[in-house]
Amino acid sequence: MNDEPTRIPELVRRAQFAAHEAEFAMSCKDRTGALLATLAASKPGGLLLELGTGTGVGTAWLLSGMTTDAHLITVEADPATAMLARGTLGADPRVSLVVADAESWLDTYTGPGVDLVFVDCRPDRFRRRADLLGHLNPGGLYIGDDLLPEPTWPDDHEPRVEKFLAEIIDEPNLVVTLMTWSSGLVVAART
Repeated sequence: MNDEPTRIPELVRRAQFAAHEAEFAMSCKDRTGALLATLAASKPGGLLLELGTGTGVGTAWLLSGMTTDAHLITVEADPATAMLARGTLGADPRVSLVVADAESWLDTYTGPGVDLVFVDCRPDRFRRRADLLGHLNPGGLYIGDDLLPEPTWPDDHEPRVEKFLAEIIDEPNLVVTLMTWSSGLVVAART
């Protein structure tokens, strides 16, 4: 079985092109993206959250699976990268792009609980997890990627990943699956 996606949505292709042109090398992989689209489709009318927009590749995958009445909040710390994503994503009313550090956003967010969160920013996967999970509705999904070693990892990153993986398995109120697939994933559901 070949599990590489054969149908890449046009918006994903545009976001990938923007990433290539900007030499942004940290975009969501296609297999991860296809899984995101599937999981987004399981939350009709839901509120989704992405921490780490980048140029919008993961965002585009999420949007491709979302229903017309679902909404996505995506948070990007770098203003220049956020501007690239905004140019790619256009005026889709289902998405709100916030330019902020993920931790700052968590400090100020007082909105409703979320049904799916995709954590795609390196340091914030390891900090403030309790606060983030506090915003996740029962039955909500927590997804994180980039958990398999990459040549771009800083020297101190692998121990953080190992600590995170050991901790998330024991996280109360989560049913967790670790996947050595694509870039390395965690998919968890809040009970």
